[in-house]
Amino acid sequence: MFYYRRVILFFCFLCIIKTYAQASWQPLINSISNINNQRFDDVFFINENLGWAANGYYAAVYKTIDGGKNWTEQLNESILGGNYYFRNIEFLNENIGFLGTLNGKFFKTIDGGNNWTLVSNISPNPHAICGLDAVGPSTIYGCGAYFTPAHIIKSSDSGETWQFINMSAYANALVEINFLTEDIGFVSGRSSNGGTILKTTDGGASWTEIFNSNIVGEYVWKLQLLESNPNVIFGSIAAVTPNSGKLVKSTDDGLTWTSYDAPETEIQAVGFIDENHGWMGGHSTGFYETLNGGQTWTNLNIGSNLNRIFIISPTLAYASGTSLYKYTETPLGIEPFGEKNRTKLNTSLKSNPIESILEFSIVFESDDNLLMELYDVNGKFIRQLARDIILSKTKKDYTFNLEDLPSGTYFINLHNNTGRESVKFIKK
Repeated sequence: MFYYRRVILFFCFLCIIKTYAQASWQPLINSISNINNQRFDDVFFINENLGWAANGYYAAVYKTIDGGKNWTEQLNESILGGNYYFRNIEFLNENIGFLGTLNGKFFKTIDGGNNWTLVSNISPNPHAICGLDAVGPSTIYGCGAYFTPAHIIKSSDSGETWQFINMSAYANALVEINFLTEDIGFVSGRSSNGGTILKTTDGGASWTEIFNSNIVGEYVWKLQLLESNPNVIFGSIAAVTPNSGKLVKSTDDGLTWTSYDAPETEIQAVGFIDENHGWMGGHSTGFYETLNGGQTWTNLNIGSNLNRIFIISPTLAYASGTSLYKYTETPLGIEPFGEKNRTKLNTSLKSNPIESILEFSIVFESDDNLLMELYDVNGKFIRQLARDIILSKTKKDYTFNLEDLPSGTYFINLHNNTGRESVKFIKK
């Protein structure tokens, strides 16, 4: 009897492994118009079936009630009557949700996304929201932005009243926020020293830096607290050429960290189903998979322009990028479409090499935020040239005096709402 029981248990174990191994990433979109392959910046699910997605450039919100098989458009910028870039979406429950933008506007719904109203009682008004996290029955946190200054917003009453927290003492840009409880949480972005992760144990009243990449110009772009073991924290580091992006990992609640080279420079999305099995991706990549905690990576050759990986269980997850994606055991029967990487800024140097004056123009296809930073050929940050707020479709000319720089090769790093890229020039 013992022998047959062992055989049955072993057979069941093989079936579990087989089922687990069959789960794969598949594109979801079959009812969403995504002209020119613009990025879905965020996706959020209350449960395995009910979820929302936000397309950034087209400022559109979509809802699904059947696990992503079908999507209904609930909001777009024409309804709001303005130009917006939707960065993130988060819900406290099936009715109350929040929508962050990069345009100084923040929205709330109390009917599951059918109607949205402007949140106007935050003082000072946040210039942008890059990260949102709902925790507990009524607490919501937000942070911003990838451009300065850094701030956090908090509500403990389902968004009725808000607290604004100036974070300039800790960071100059914040991108992601993630809380375990109403009081214990983490936020990430960049400081003057490099990509940073901060922790609070008092609901945001005070913060302690628990990680810094110590490479100026880098961001810790996304954070994940492992559901099965919240002492395990993952972070994605978006770097600047020629430096590699990184996966950073802590197994002791942020006391110590291990860093692994990521497969690309501009890494943003990160998501793990256990300590070893996970994925990363970014503006110029699809899914890269690791089975050994980030030591090695395999290109799955699916997806592009990834920003969010949303884990529900070891066999179910969603992600946002050029398309929306689902990690599932069930074949979805949706044919992959011809995805493209993000459209780069149309940048033209007036001359190259230069003597001392750097002149270039950029064609903007819509309103935008732009950071212009100067790096040397080794990826070392030199200084920020300027930050510009673009209010409409336009072509702009820029001029900078670089006579203080020694002769050599340099990069202008351009970071806008839809990505980050570099333009090389030579100073005689």
